Amino acid sequence: VTPVLDVMQTMPSFAYLAPLALFFGIGPAAAVVTTLIYALPPLVRISAHGLRNVSPTTMEATTALGSTPNQQLRKVQLPMARRTILVGLNQTTMAALSMAVIAALINGPGLGIPVVEALQILDVGTAFVAGSCLVLLAIMLDRMTTAAGERAEAAARRRENPQLRRVVL
Repeated sequence: VTPVLDVMQTMPSFAYLAPLALFFGIGPAAAVVTTLIYALPPLVRISAHGLRNVSPTTMEATTALGSTPNQQLRKVQLPMARRTILVGLNQTTMAALSMAVIAALINGPGLGIPVVEALQILDVGTAFVAGSCLVLLAIMLDRMTTAAGERAEAAARRRENPQLRRVVL
């Protein structure tokens, strides 16, 4: 998997944009596949890093208590690596947003269309405003995912009654 992720991360996006446009046709399908190829490697790498860095003593204790590998993953590794996985999700979101303008070049729908249309008629001001909106959206999504991760971690530490929470909600 590592060599595939290396190729996906290091190859310039325009290098696989043209072959994918030929294979999938110009439009949303090629734009989605291109965005996935560009944006997924950070999530995979950072999540794997978070799962590998769970304390070996914790993993040994769960093995000693008779946990299956599936139980270890779901009940120990994923909760302990939650913060790192959220960083990977955050980086994937940023990479996907950065791909929006490039995907618009092959008629991919989305937020990059106003930037490309403005640049085609040499309206740099409108392109700057549309690009600034993309940057503001990226900042807002970054702050929201960070806050959601911190809130989930705080709720997990409180150990409140889940049935009471459902009734209140």
